[in-house]
Amino acid sequence: LAYVAQITNETRNNKSLYLGASPRASLGIVNGAKAIAAMAGRDFVTPDDIIKVATPVLAHRIMLSPEKEMEGVTATDVVAQIIKKIEVPR
Repeated sequence: LAYVAQITNETRNNKSLYLGASPRASLGIVNGAKAIAAMAGRDFVTPDDIIKVATPVLAHRIMLSPEKEMEGVTATDVVAQIIKKIEVPR
């Protein structure tokens, strides 16, 4: 859960974003990751599960800064940068 919280918290502190993700986005990531794990026959979530769902969950819940929009940056780009920036737990 700390990994998910770090990801969503970073969306609130990222200068490329006008509006970051809400706490409900964290729930969306966790629920999506649980679904991925269940489909893989596991009863536990891995960091890879979180990474797989974080971009689609967050991309439509954040708002880019006007400058980044004009530069052609997408929400998916910003989320990918955030995920790369945060250390994956072991």
